[in-house]
Amino acid sequence: MLKAGIVGLPNVGKSTLFNAVTRTRK
Repeated sequence: MLKAGIVGLPNVGKSTLFNAVTRTRK
């Protein structure tokens, strides 16, 4: 779900946030 949102909204800030979330989840 989050991935789709990131793809739909190609934003640097959003990308960074997603990266941080993925890192925390892993």
